[in-house]
Amino acid sequence: MTAYIYDGLRSPFGRHAGALAPVRPDDLLAEVIRAVVTRNPFAGEDYEDVVMGNTNQAGEDARNLARHAGLLAGLPQEVAGVTVNRLCGSGLAAILDAARAVKAGEGELFVAGGAESMSRAPFVIAKSESPFSRDFRAFDSTIGARFPNPKVEKQYGDDTMPQTADNVAAELGITREEADTYAARSQALYEQARTEGFFAEEIHPIEVPQGRKKPNKLVDQDEHPRPSSDMAALSGLRPLFGGGVVTAGNASGVNDGAAALIIGSEAIGKKYGVKPRGRILAGAVSGVAPRVMGLGPVEACKKALSRAGLTLDDMDVIEINEAFAVQVLGCAKQL
Repeated sequence: MTAYIYDGLRSPFGRHAGALAPVRPDDLLAEVIRAVVTRNPFAGEDYEDVVMGNTNQAGEDARNLARHAGLLAGLPQEVAGVTVNRLCGSGLAAILDAARAVKAGEGELFVAGGAESMSRAPFVIAKSESPFSRDFRAFDSTIGARFPNPKVEKQYGDDTMPQTADNVAAELGITREEADTYAARSQALYEQARTEGFFAEEIHPIEVPQGRKKPNKLVDQDEHPRPSSDMAALSGLRPLFGGGVVTAGNASGVNDGAAALIIGSEAIGKKYGVKPRGRILAGAVSGVAPRVMGLGPVEACKKALSRAGLTLDDMDVIEINEAFAVQVLGCAKQL
């Protein structure tokens, strides 16, 4: 059995403490799910499960975000929900889980995607191991490990995400100029796509409350991209680590957003006369040394292509998450 993508929507992506900061992640995801489900003819009872990726799970997104968002979106209570956590790959992992279920005949229709609100990530405090301790440590759950295991750190190191990107640059000989050039190119391409309306069909505007006696604000554009980031601006930024390549200009941002796709079988599409937008042929995962975690897509791509019976030469478009410019350049070099 084959899994198909029938539709998909996303919210705009807000920058940290930006336009979407007042919106809870479960409410944000629910709004996107509601929008994509409502504009399709499938019956609510046809959906088997809501499968959503989420990384933080420390605050309002805890206790099974997918289930809460599905209920808030108005799906029947019989439609279950499960939240998947593969950190940065959580949303794609959720989509692949839904596709595998369709292929296995364990459901005809799924909603899959993910959500994150880094603006609303809470501070967390560990419980004391002694009964009367008055000491405590607080962690910001926005980025990085909260309660790292010393055994893991001893064996694999405690590199932060930017440090792993610098490690990739050092290992593969990627220069600061190359990273900045690629980052500037990405910003320019994004702005060109935006002005040409490329994202218009996939973005679902979000109404954000503005407080008492103020009208809601409609957010319909991504906030994070900075089209003015040219080489002159990027080259003037200080590296995050002395002698390193990674800067705030060629690294990923801290964002808020949500996305939801409808994944289903061929039969369900024919039943309702809905033409699929795409077919999911294969997926794969691969672990690498944590200190160069950004190179994970290399082996995963090779495995997925092999399973699909395809090669890179067969690809018309290749999309990779640009967490760091050096990560994309590193993966491209190794592929």
